[in-house]
Amino acid sequence: MTQPRLLAIDQGTTSTRAVIFDARGRPLAVAQEPLRQIYPADGWVEHDPEEIWQAVLKVCRAVIAQTGGADGVAAIGITNQRETSVVWERRSGTPITNAIVWQDRRGAPLCAALREAGHEGAIQNKTGLLIDSYFSATKVQWILDNVPDARRRAEKGELAFGTIDCFLLWRLTGGKVHATDATNAARTMLYDIHAGRWDSALLDLFAVPPALLPDVRDTSGDFGETESDLFGRAIPIRALVGDQQGALVGQACFTPGMVKSTYGTGCFVLVNTGTKALPSRHRLLTTIAYRLKGATTYALEGSIFNAGTVIQWLRDQAKMLGHASESERFAAELDDAGIQQKEKGGRVYFVPAFTGLGAPHWDPHARGAILGLTRDSGIGHIVRAGLEAVCYQTCDLLTALRQDGIAVPPALRVDGGMIANRWLLQFLADVTDIPVERPVYAETTVLGAAFLAGLGGGVFASLDDIKTAWQLDFRAVPRMADETRDGLLKGWHDAVRRVKN
Repeated sequence: MTQPRLLAIDQGTTSTRAVIFDARGRPLAVAQEPLRQIYPADGWVEHDPEEIWQAVLKVCRAVIAQTGGADGVAAIGITNQRETSVVWERRSGTPITNAIVWQDRRGAPLCAALREAGHEGAIQNKTGLLIDSYFSATKVQWILDNVPDARRRAEKGELAFGTIDCFLLWRLTGGKVHATDATNAARTMLYDIHAGRWDSALLDLFAVPPALLPDVRDTSGDFGETESDLFGRAIPIRALVGDQQGALVGQACFTPGMVKSTYGTGCFVLVNTGTKALPSRHRLLTTIAYRLKGATTYALEGSIFNAGTVIQWLRDQAKMLGHASESERFAAELDDAGIQQKEKGGRVYFVPAFTGLGAPHWDPHARGAILGLTRDSGIGHIVRAGLEAVCYQTCDLLTALRQDGIAVPPALRVDGGMIANRWLLQFLADVTDIPVERPVYAETTVLGAAFLAGLGGGVFASLDDIKTAWQLDFRAVPRMADETRDGLLKGWHDAVRRVKN
C-alpha cells in the first residue's frame, strides 16, 4: 500500500510555496512562486488576493503532479502570513479590495488614539497583544470605513472577513467553509485568548460587525475538503496555523519551556508556556501556540524587526558582500585575532535599527548605526558585527523571557534561511550561553503545517509521533568564557543605548 502523503501550503509575505511530505516528515516535492508587493502610499503594503489564490493553485498542482497525483494525499495543512486581512463577497468569493498586509501602518493613528484613550490595558488583558496596526483589527476597520458601501454590506451579512488562511480555505472548499484556527484568530486583536471567543466589546471598539467573522476551530481538525475539480479529487483539509506557530510545531516544541527562534527577514522567538497564558511585564506578546481537541496551549513571543535584512543590506546597499553566504567566511577569518580584538582598540557593533527596535525595546524612532570603527576596521569587522547583532538581539529577547519568569531552556531550536551559517549558530550559542540546535529540515513553518495536517488526518496518532519525526542536524555548544560574554553584552547594550530615542 502507498504511504500517505501530506500537502502543506505555506503562504508567506514574499512567496507562496507548497511542499509534499511523506509520513515521516521528509519533503518529496517543492514548488514556489514569488508574491508581488503593492505599495499604494507611504507606509501602506498590500497583496492581491487573486494573485495569491492563483499561486496556491499553481504550486499545489505542481507538487501533486511530481508525486504521482492526488490519490495518495491524505490531508492538507495551511500556514500563512499572520494578521494580513482580506474582506470578500460571500456570494461570489471576490475580494472587495486588496489584502492589507501585516506590515501596513495605515492604522497607526487609530492605534495612537486608542492608547491615549487608555484602552491598551484592557486589550492586552483579553488578547495578549499590544495596541498596534500590525494586527488585523484596524485593517478591517479601515476597509469597512473606506471601501464604498462596505460597512452597510458587512452589517447585512453580505461580506466575509478572514486572514489569508481563512480566505484560502473559503476558496479551496468552494465557499462551503468560513473558518480560521485559534492561532490566527489570536492575532486579530478581536479575540479573547482566555475565553476562546470573539469579544463583543472589542468588536464594538473597532466597529467590526459580528456577521463578518469566521468560525474559530482547533488548529488541527476538520476544515472540510477541497473542491474535487481543483486537484483531481476532493482532499481533506485538516490544519490551519499561523506561520510562527507552525514553526513551533515543526520544531516539536511541545513541552512547556521549549523555545524556537526563526531567522528570516526578522526574527521571532516563541516559548511554549503550556496551559498558562503568561502576561509579559517586558512588552512581549502572549499568544496561542496551538489548540488541539479544544485544549489551548499558549506561548510568549518576542519579535526582532531586522535579522536577514542585515545581510541583505550588507549585500545590496553597502555592497560589502557578493552573496549572503560570504558572511560566514568573513566572520570566521577574523576569529584567529581573538574574540575581543583588544589589540585593535575595541569591538565593532552594528545596531540594525533600520525600522526601529522591536522587543524588548519597542522604540520605533531608533535608527541603525555602526559603532567602534578604527583605522584597523575593515569589511570583515562590519560583516561580523552584523551577524553578531542578530545574536545579541536574540539574547535580549531571552533575557526578557527570563525576567517574565521563563526558565533557561535546555536548548534553542533554530530555523529559517540564516541558520545555514554555522559561525552564526556557534556565536549564538556562545552569547546566549544556551546550546543551539538546527534540524535536518530547516523550513519548519511548512513542516509544522504538514505535521498538524497529519495529526488531523490520522497519519500521526499524537504529538509524540511528531516528536520522533524531528531530527537533529547540527548542535552548537557554548564555549565562551563568562567574562568575555559579559563584556560583549555590555558593549552591545551601550551601542543600543546610543541609538535609542
